[in-house]
Amino acid sequence: MRFMMLVKANKDSEGGVLPNEKILSEMGKYNEELVKAGALLAAEGLQASSKGTRVRYSNGKFQVIDGPFAETKELIAGFWLIQAKSKDEAIEWARRVPFQEGEVEVRPLFELPDFPVDLAEKPDGWREKEEQFRAAPPARKPGTIRYMGILKADKDTEAGILPDEKFLSAMGAFFEEGVKAGVILSGEGLQPSSKGVRVRYSGSMRTVIDGPFVETKELIAGYAILQFTSKAEAIEWTKRFVQVDAPGRLGAESECETRPFFEL
Repeated sequence: MRFMMLVKANKDSEGGVLPNEKILSEMGKYNEELVKAGALLAAEGLQASSKGTRVRYSNGKFQVIDGPFAETKELIAGFWLIQAKSKDEAIEWARRVPFQEGEVEVRPLFELPDFPVDLAEKPDGWREKEEQFRAAPPARKPGTIRYMGILKADKDTEAGILPDEKFLSAMGAFFEEGVKAGVILSGEGLQPSSKGVRVRYSGSMRTVIDGPFVETKELIAGYAILQFTSKAEAIEWTKRFVQVDAPGRLGAESECETRPFFEL
């Protein structure tokens, strides 16, 4: 099973304060343990929301909102993507994160078998293309900036309502175009927060809180990692994404936050 461990933002991360050498060293050792155990698939830190934008699509109109965003409690500052045999094993890895304070949310990803085969599904349709995409993800292009597109949750995604065949086909066509353009590096959907937990850190203490979580407005339902030559290009692709996404969602509305990664 694959899990995403979402690191919650705090005043320091939102203020652009970088971790000190001790924290970076401890985090490096933790990541090395994940790699040796064959558990780590990806790990990244996100720049402050002041570097990002939100693209909101509603009733056929776009609204582009520049950061920073006020909901620091529910913003994310980074993530690990891990594979574990069970939710309990994923929680144990989260417990071992060398944080003295803060919170990490652990959520399972949707896998292809989670989507039942639809009678309208084509043999060479979105599912087959998704399998190919996951088997051979695109390569990083030099001279580009990596961004994370964070898809906001709504009542449907939190209720575990799966998209219909029409929506999956439209999203598959969008991702195929993004891959051909060398823009999309990866993209995943997260299962609802009822399937997840939060691990809260206070010194050496670890408190595990079961979902669901009530802050639907700030929960995320999925993400895409993309590479662009500019922030303006990132916004244009995000506009197209939420326009494709919205017709299959509650009230024909959708919102996606786009933030750049930290690079070495």
